[in-house]
Amino acid sequence: MSHRITRRRFVQQGVFTILAAGSARTYAANEKLDIGIVGVINRGKANLNGVAGENIVALCDVDSNFLAQEAGRFPRAHRYADFRRMIGHEKLDALVVSTPDHTHAVATAAGLHNGLHVYCEKPLTRTVSECRVVTELARRKKLVTQMGTQIHAGDNYRRVVELLRAGAIGTVKEVHVWVGGNFGGGSRGNKKHKVPANLNYDLWLGPTRYHVPYHPTHHPFNWRQWWDFAGGTLADLGCHHIDLSHWALGLRHPSRIEVVQGPKPDSETTPYSLVVDFHYKAHGKQPATKLRWYHGEHRPPHFSEGLLPKWGNGSLFVGSKGMLLAGYDKHVLLPENDFKDYERPKPSIPRSLGHHREWIHTIKSGGITTCNFDYAGPLAEVVLLGNIAHRTGAPLEWNHAKMKLTGHPEATELMQHIYRAGWHL
Repeated sequence: MSHRITRRRFVQQGVFTILAAGSARTYAANEKLDIGIVGVINRGKANLNGVAGENIVALCDVDSNFLAQEAGRFPRAHRYADFRRMIGHEKLDALVVSTPDHTHAVATAAGLHNGLHVYCEKPLTRTVSECRVVTELARRKKLVTQMGTQIHAGDNYRRVVELLRAGAIGTVKEVHVWVGGNFGGGSRGNKKHKVPANLNYDLWLGPTRYHVPYHPTHHPFNWRQWWDFAGGTLADLGCHHIDLSHWALGLRHPSRIEVVQGPKPDSETTPYSLVVDFHYKAHGKQPATKLRWYHGEHRPPHFSEGLLPKWGNGSLFVGSKGMLLAGYDKHVLLPENDFKDYERPKPSIPRSLGHHREWIHTIKSGGITTCNFDYAGPLAEVVLLGNIAHRTGAPLEWNHAKMKLTGHPEATELMQHIYRAGWHL
């Protein structure tokens, strides 16, 4: 496959190559992409399955056992522990990043710098500053990006968006979003644990500023509960559920974030339960809107008041003419008797090719994806800001344009990424 590469420059360490902006080439409609995979277990495995119809040129994982498992499915793919070496040695068209949150930004930025289209799991990054860098880099490089909010591709979300845009429940100024699961609480203690032979723990830590001693919860799943690596339930599931409100109501940047209820902030672990208000200023036809997030033991009071049917995770849109209750795969207009004769708008949002297929198709055919980083970046920033409000214990004011967070002296510090030597964006 002929790659249109005119010039290269190497970073000081010589670990990977940086290509000029706009170096991504064009493709024939039936041509397969050469894709590199970073992270092959859990979400990584699901994302690998989503792009398995293309040429899987290289697999990268810091766990040799997981790498060997997937290499059996893709015997021609080269194997790496360090994504920087993979990007430097392989001729790739695109990159799929499914690592823990703390290495999302460095892997994604490396791909974008090298002219690769990137699919990255949610949340886009671990910190707000990383998110802004990655979002602006993708915009500048004009590459095809997609954040892994897979439910965005479902038909149910599309029908909800159409209903709200058609004014089915009138003007919406209030939204409640909740999930029952949680990643948080607990302590790693002082016991020393031996790093498994199959895990390259130094690479797993990646850009982490300080060396965090290995603990069995770090790999391969429960890293989500530690601030060192992630943002708990809000960062992990918030992108999926708040996505619907952002899409339907055109929300982007809250101006004020305030914790309503939650445990005392812990310097080590994320909160097991939390209630946070995000206040959005009026824009266009959308009035000022309050979005309240709940996770863990908390749910909207409408349930205890008997106003809602039995329901799992979801979103409640409160309008001037009624309410809309939505989950991943179903929704209902309330009170149901008031809407029994309601004529729904005809479907206007096209059926998705599938979240991964949409990204691949757009790379080959042009256009933009529905969860490109211009859209997904602000969505990721919201959940990260909610965590900062919890960690500072103070109401915060957010100026997106100036990237300024006020209300507590530690807020700015919690926004910033600081890497150890050898790692950069």
